[in-house]
Amino acid sequence: MNLNKTKYATREIMAWLWRHHKRCRLQALLNMLIGLSLVGLGLWSVDTIRSLTDIATHAREGSIVWTAVLLAAVFLTEMLMHIAATWMSAVLGVKTQNEMQRFFFRQLIRGKWHGIEKYHSGDVMNRLFGDVGDIVELMTEILPTTVVVVAQFLASFIYLYVMDRTLAIIVIVSSPVFMILSRIYFRRMRRIVRTIKDSNSAIQAIIQESIQHKMVVKVLGREREMVDKLEQRQNLLRKQIKSRTKFSIFSKTLVNMGFAGAFLVAFVWGLFQLQDGLITMGVLMAFTQLINRIQRPMLDAARLLPIFVNSLTSCERLMELEELPLEDEKEPIQMEGNVGIRFDNVSYCYTKRGRTVVKHFSHDFRPGSFTAILGETGAGKTTLIRLILALITPTEGKAVAYAGHQALPLSPALRCNFSYIPQGNTLFSGTIRENLQMGNPDATTEEMHHALHLAMADFVFNLPDGLDTRCAEQGGGLSEGQAQRIAIARAILHPCKVLLLDEATSALDVETEKKLLENLKQHFSHSTIIFVTHRLAVVDFTSDVIKMVRLAT
Repeated sequence: MNLNKTKYATREIMAWLWRHHKRCRLQALLNMLIGLSLVGLGLWSVDTIRSLTDIATHAREGSIVWTAVLLAAVFLTEMLMHIAATWMSAVLGVKTQNEMQRFFFRQLIRGKWHGIEKYHSGDVMNRLFGDVGDIVELMTEILPTTVVVVAQFLASFIYLYVMDRTLAIIVIVSSPVFMILSRIYFRRMRRIVRTIKDSNSAIQAIIQESIQHKMVVKVLGREREMVDKLEQRQNLLRKQIKSRTKFSIFSKTLVNMGFAGAFLVAFVWGLFQLQDGLITMGVLMAFTQLINRIQRPMLDAARLLPIFVNSLTSCERLMELEELPLEDEKEPIQMEGNVGIRFDNVSYCYTKRGRTVVKHFSHDFRPGSFTAILGETGAGKTTLIRLILALITPTEGKAVAYAGHQALPLSPALRCNFSYIPQGNTLFSGTIRENLQMGNPDATTEEMHHALHLAMADFVFNLPDGLDTRCAEQGGGLSEGQAQRIAIARAILHPCKVLLLDEATSALDVETEKKLLENLKQHFSHSTIIFVTHRLAVVDFTSDVIKMVRLAT
């Protein structure tokens, strides 16, 4: 298996974790305090059992009843502490996970349009849910547990050392072996886990795309091929998991053999000490429990190590998302008066070595004008819309929005002056009312009815639930033309100075389209309308026409 080097150094990941740790410090601190308390209670129970045994064997004076009551109280307290830890993990854990998911969701929403496309949506979903969950577990459970494990090891070793130095040294000799194996395990496992996570993302992407484009898959008769493609990815994942499991079993077996040998030597040593009358039976029982409490933290560390490696890999994947460029977060700028858009010698290329899509484009979209942008596929029509919306910025030239004497470079802060209707079905799952409220959350029912009427979407009034009719994902349950008209009504409800339509009537018949264009022209009589289309009939309603040509490679 080809295992690529990890992208980030461990120290970089730790620094990143520290920055994000503030969201869950309360839960982490409480978990650590409970864990340390349990360490203290555990040592107390060992000492109490030692005393109880010595009292029973007449090696020391005391009351068996009261010592047993004390032991029961320690056990009860431990039970209550475990219950408290479980409760906090459930209640505070989901709160922390929600906050972390909101943070990265906000990052993705705020991110520049040209950046997130290199990640499949299925991969992004896998990171938002699986990887975020791993990170929360690391910060709230694994790291506090690591502190507790170290504390338990040190406390148990000191207790044992006080009772018998030789025995303590015998037990501790297994530690260096464990540390060496852990380092080897950590390096290799981190690379293996990354490949497994990437495979999981790829599987989710195949399933998500196939369900989303189910009709295309069926019509092309590719159901079997998609299932086979999924099976191939799953087989690769199975091989990767086998590799991880073999390596994990081998490593853990070596560690367990070392610990078992150390325990056997220490126990036999204790028996000889007991035979020679150098220790009591209570001390021997304490020996056996302390050996376990020294070795158990090491075994816990072995158990935590793959979880820690898995979480570090999740950190890497989330760090990649966080590195995506963000848009400038500035207050929206509402321009006064009628707004126009001016391009001056603008060029744009999506990649440094790619084809120039828009080259030396100049045009003045005057306030109140209605412009049709025509051209073949790939001529740059949609790119022009993206430039206006500041989703991308010109490679060369200047693009500004102006109103009167005010002229500002196109930027995300100016989007409040625009309303946009993209091509295709862009409805969200939910009711028609909820979709319309995306355009204006404060819109009244009367305003929604008026917008639907202007958008030639009167069919909504005849639906059994009217505005409260539910739509499935991407407007499921509605035809393409119906979904487009609801999207147009949504744009009408959004107050704007510039209306942008990108093939927004492609699913409408000619007569419906004509009536719709008449309504839009009347309703937005003082607004600037820019309409990307293939249909020449739109030209009859426009004041300007731009014909774009696909540039040579």
